[in-house]
Amino acid sequence: MVKAYPKYKDSGTPWVGKVPDNWDVLPNRTLFYEIKERGHIDEQLISVTISQGIIRQTDLISNSSKKDSSNEDKSKYKLVVPGDIAYNKMRAWQGAVGVSQYRGIVSPAYIVVRPRRKLNARYFHYLLRTPAFAKEAERWSYGITSDQWSLRAEHFKMIYCPVPSTEEQKAIVEYLDAVNKIIRKYIREKQKIIKLLSEQKQAIINKAVTRGIDPNVRLKPSGVEWLGDIPEHWEVKKIKRIADFAPPKAESSFTKFSNEKVVFLPMEKVSCDGEIDCSETRPISEVWQGYTYFRKNDVIIAKITPCFENGKGACLNKLKSEFGFGTSEFIVLRAKQHEIYPEYLYKITTTQIFRLLGAESMTGAAGQQRVSSSFVKNFLVSLPPKEEQLAIKEFIDEQVSKYEGMIKKLKDSISFVQEYHSRLISDVVTGKVDVRDIKLQEVEDISEPESIEEQEILEDVEDTQEVVNADE
Repeated sequence: MVKAYPKYKDSGTPWVGKVPDNWDVLPNRTLFYEIKERGHIDEQLISVTISQGIIRQTDLISNSSKKDSSNEDKSKYKLVVPGDIAYNKMRAWQGAVGVSQYRGIVSPAYIVVRPRRKLNARYFHYLLRTPAFAKEAERWSYGITSDQWSLRAEHFKMIYCPVPSTEEQKAIVEYLDAVNKIIRKYIREKQKIIKLLSEQKQAIINKAVTRGIDPNVRLKPSGVEWLGDIPEHWEVKKIKRIADFAPPKAESSFTKFSNEKVVFLPMEKVSCDGEIDCSETRPISEVWQGYTYFRKNDVIIAKITPCFENGKGACLNKLKSEFGFGTSEFIVLRAKQHEIYPEYLYKITTTQIFRLLGAESMTGAAGQQRVSSSFVKNFLVSLPPKEEQLAIKEFIDEQVSKYEGMIKKLKDSISFVQEYHSRLISDVVTGKVDVRDIKLQEVEDISEPESIEEQEILEDVEDTQEVVNADE
């Protein structure tokens, strides 16, 4: 059980607050010296990230849509060795700092420092990644706008940090490493269940949209290999026959010089679950050109990788203005009302086969690939009559809502644990709690409480899988 230190003193620096009586509080210039060793052009590239600290650039690129943006000439890149601390001076105030486990080189724009004396670099890795230090880094950063704020080496050296004894640094690092291991395992287990639930949710949508919800319906060959058999009374049509692609702006309904504000949807305001955040608005005059136009009830689909594959898109039936604008990386579809309901059209664009074949059709340079308009226009769908579309949509919504509720619960529990973890790290590295006498076995004992509810979720997933598979 964590407890406070027996006695505290004022650290003299607001971001740290009170510290244990036996701790030092020293400026970084006495703790670190800057490293500017260059010319190691054959070393591996490493990056400083906000989420993970220092990682190899190969790992960063392989796990995201990012591409290698390094200079061809690496002669000015700075050498980093294990135990060095590096930070992105433009992003230190957002947490882009960490200790390196690797030998490699970083961009000349990064600052690299090395401990002057016998210090535990892992302790400073934890300390310098706390929200409190990020706020202090922000205070010492400057620039014209937040995108240009920079924490220069001479200002980093002026920041004061708490410094426990070497033995305490070791105890703190061992405790936090043990807690990290437990929390990572906890999050992985929750994410595993989320993945299962998401797959089952997707299976329900795929089956309902391609085969309907009547298990006794007569089937016929669709003539499309990946569609297989479809209900006898359904039709196969291309999307361009049931929806207008990229509808033009209706100039008659407003003036492009208007200061009237409408909803603006950048990519981050659209979720992978069809939700939209309408909180951002902009004057029409600012977004008339260079952005994608859409109206209420239109369907939008992200066309860039990996947003397309991840399912970013929505039916805009909850748009808070009659029309709006968004990033140019959206495809806009407007349902032909006599053929298809907008909500049902959106369901089609969320199917696994649509995303899979769309990803295969992408063109463009690596990391910048896009789904072609030709693919969307010519994508073949099995289309039920309109009255049946409503029944299918309601069935999907009812079934999927159960899974979304469970997924939300699990995500909330992950967020709660992550917030707790962040607060715990801050409290431990600034001496608000004393972990010196905690045995690592005690830390292990607090891990992985088995949840009856999660057991029930997994059983529910298995039951649903049996039902879905029974009709295949």
